[in-house]
Amino acid sequence: MAETPSDRIYSGASPAQVEADLAPLVDFEAPGLALDELRNLIEERLVPHLMRYDRDGFLSMFNAFPEAGAKLGAEIATTYNQGVTNWQVSPGGAVLEELCCKALCRLFGFAPTAEGTVMYCGTYANQQAIYMALHQAAERSGVDLTRDGVMGFPGLLGPAVLTSADAHMSMRHAVRMLGLGEQSLVPIDIDSNRRMDVTHLSIVLKALKDKRPVAAVVATSGTTSTGAVDPIAAIAELCAEHGIWLHVDGAYGLAYSLVPEWQSRFAGVEKAESVSWDPHKQLGVPIPSSILFVRDGAEFYRMALHSAYFNREDTGEPNPGIRSAPTTRPMTALPLVAAIRHQGIPAMIERLRAPLAAIAALARYVEEQPDLELGHQPDTGVLCFRLVPADLAPELHDGLQDEIYRQIMRRGERSISVTQLGGTMYLRLVAIAPTTNIHAMLETVAAARIIANDWKGDR
Repeated sequence: MAETPSDRIYSGASPAQVEADLAPLVDFEAPGLALDELRNLIEERLVPHLMRYDRDGFLSMFNAFPEAGAKLGAEIATTYNQGVTNWQVSPGGAVLEELCCKALCRLFGFAPTAEGTVMYCGTYANQQAIYMALHQAAERSGVDLTRDGVMGFPGLLGPAVLTSADAHMSMRHAVRMLGLGEQSLVPIDIDSNRRMDVTHLSIVLKALKDKRPVAAVVATSGTTSTGAVDPIAAIAELCAEHGIWLHVDGAYGLAYSLVPEWQSRFAGVEKAESVSWDPHKQLGVPIPSSILFVRDGAEFYRMALHSAYFNREDTGEPNPGIRSAPTTRPMTALPLVAAIRHQGIPAMIERLRAPLAAIAALARYVEEQPDLELGHQPDTGVLCFRLVPADLAPELHDGLQDEIYRQIMRRGERSISVTQLGGTMYLRLVAIAPTTNIHAMLETVAAARIIANDWKGDR
């Protein structure tokens, strides 16, 4: 494979340059290529523009190269190209998915009745969870959601979905795709550390009572912007009191509940009606790898569809395909199973612990620096901070953060991201790889300081 230079995480090329390099790859009218020629073309034209997630300087997103066991599993899955919708198309694949999900339910300490299904991504898992919650809410209201859809609900506003102000944008996708509209999303305030405010949630639930049905409350264990973990145990109590479906978006953070010293932050996850998780975000598993868990496996019946030839109702064979919408499902469970079995749980926990420790150390450093401002205390492996030079006017601070981000990404030596917290721009570092350490992050901070000094001098 063609190597990206050791001091870069990708080429740093502009979109126009990348497009020019890739043009020969999509020249479909050209003669066919021998495999060696094709490999050389891909390595020369595409590989330099791919992100090197395995480099210490990659600190911007939730991505990692495949772990060795996962890579083996993926190779076998690709070789056999199994659809695992049901027993008809892959006896081994269908059973492996069911066994994998049951084992994961035990690993996370979910109820004995809990089950799971493999999804294409966390967005689809969240969407299905909201649909299942909506289906249950309709059932309790005497509405046949399957026949009448959301129009069957009484009132002009329809059902509400309550989420924190920092919930993932997939919630907006979910209510759009389900025909609820964004007016159905009711934002709940967050506290000073970006966690859902339970007091405000209680106030909103009482205010909505007898005015419009609440289909679900969505808590997050590891928000995208800051990695914050909502107080799920307290939220679960409120949901139980009001008879409302609680979904936990654990796409990013759920895996960290396996680290003993972090477990208390995730208390109450097992009480949720549904939980989503993306193993590819921490375990070095190839994308796609997402799972939707439900506390009561019988709830999956809300997704079931049968036909005369496929997913037949009168068979007693394993049938993962009735638990979610796709009728074609890859053997995604195999790389995940292989990754866990290759590493073993103790080594996997160490893999998860390393980036958490690195981010905690970075937060302590930032707090001690007069030119740095901490955006929050880290719950997981994400930290947001700002450069705030004493000799720079506050109204220019947001522009400085954006300039730092743009220059770092343009150089291709490291990666960083930006986000807005309360309307204020922050730099954002993400630690995912088990090799991530405080030294690599401090080098990124030092690079940001150099850019800040140069930017101030040019003004």
